[in-house]
Amino acid sequence: MNRQFSLAGLLRLRQAEQTSAESGLAAANSRSASLRVRRAEAREVLAESDGHAGDSASLLAIAAARASSQSMLAELDALVASAEADADAARAEYTEAKRRAVGLEKLEVRHDAAFVASLLNAEQGVLDEIASTSWHRKATP
Repeated sequence: MNRQFSLAGLLRLRQAEQTSAESGLAAANSRSASLRVRRAEAREVLAESDGHAGDSASLLAIAAARASSQSMLAELDALVASAEADADAARAEYTEAKRRAVGLEKLEVRHDAAFVASLLNAEQGVLDEIASTSWHRKATP
């Protein structure tokens, strides 16, 4: 049996794909988490702001600021939804890459086990031959 696993090159490629997909998933998760934090911080800042209007100009400014803030929050919500969709896609890509790599890794383990078994079998054959030859030498005077 050949010592070298014949699909070793393909296995390295699959493992590289898995690593790439893993880094893509990490980046997507990081972006999603960052956007969720930004959204939560923006909501917190807006909730803390109080708008006491002293005159009509202040009231109009507060209304404009709130409309702008609402628009900003809607945009952040859309970015968060997009980032979460990207993270879901990256998770699916990682899962598929891992599935392909694991199948080849299992084949490599089986190949290695079969190779070790063939070495042990050959060694046992040599030991049996040595024992048999030794026994025949002692049996014939």
